[in-house]
Amino acid sequence: MSSALADLCRFPIVQAPMAGGASCPQLAAAVSEAGGLGFLAAGYKTADGMYQEVKRIRGLTAQPFGVNLFMPQPNTADSAAVEVYRHQLAGEAAWYETPIGDPDSGRDDGYEAKLAILLDDPVPVVSFTFGCPTRDVLDSFSKAGTFTVVTVTTPEEAQAAQWAGADAVCVQGIEAGGHQGTHRDDPAADGAGVGLLTLVALVHESVQLPVIAAGGLMRGGQIAGTLAAGAAAAQLGTAFLVCPESGANALHKQAMTNPLFVRTEITRAFSGRPARGLVNRFMREHGPYAPAAYPQVHHMTSSLRKAAAKAGDAQGMALWAGQGHRLARELPAGHLVDVLVAETDSARAALAPGGSR
Repeated sequence: MSSALADLCRFPIVQAPMAGGASCPQLAAAVSEAGGLGFLAAGYKTADGMYQEVKRIRGLTAQPFGVNLFMPQPNTADSAAVEVYRHQLAGEAAWYETPIGDPDSGRDDGYEAKLAILLDDPVPVVSFTFGCPTRDVLDSFSKAGTFTVVTVTTPEEAQAAQWAGADAVCVQGIEAGGHQGTHRDDPAADGAGVGLLTLVALVHESVQLPVIAAGGLMRGGQIAGTLAAGAAAAQLGTAFLVCPESGANALHKQAMTNPLFVRTEITRAFSGRPARGLVNRFMREHGPYAPAAYPQVHHMTSSLRKAAAKAGDAQGMALWAGQGHRLARELPAGHLVDVLVAETDSARAALAPGGSR
């Protein structure tokens, strides 16, 4: 690992910030206590909700941890397409007996208020998704002693993050579960992302920043592969989603290894932005028609997804998952970190000159 990352965690393992409840204080604290780097997901939370979770994690661990923020999004959605999609969702609203949410509930996710809190009461790490902050913002965090990470999906995005002053980049391959962290939402590029190992190598040669690899990683052997390709650490989301400390819905956890869900796809059905999840009824029926309209579609489907979860219907939920979801292991988070470290060490030893294969 780079010296800066080594100061933040003993092992090159980062728990991905998974918005929607999975990345709660208990999970982040357990990962950090075990020597990894735990993350809170501030996305979809109010600024005060984020602050309360930061206070809770500080009560659970004295180890470094991170907070992830969603960048505000430009208003590029076609209002007519949003309205057409609202009508298409009418059957879901009737089935779950819940109203469709207001698409205009907000686009900035409380970004400025969250920045103010994190600059006033700094945390060890702050990462950003769906874009790159300004140089002024990143400089302010640097002065506060906060290590900053920008999620990128191309070498060009990584170069922009380096120019803006980020301390590291999280390189997200097409295999990753949940939202693709692209800086520009281009429908023409849906599904055209690059695989993680190739992308890590491309970014590693494009910037002079530590690279954190993310996308479908579930085993230590895969982590070792990303480290060999030039990554300083690996970020895992789906692997930690099924841990008992995770705040993910029980139906979501069970779906990871449920033979009923055989594959993942990238869809806009639930949020209007490309995201990888388990293929279910909602995705099949609405994915082909969902407009490029984030966060409007997210706001519209939020009540439907919550109603489906309350009804115990996984077919109506957003079951975000990476391509390696079938390899999920229901272990306590600290134990999972230990297992991953042992697997990574074993794989790296086998890859070393003279190592046994």
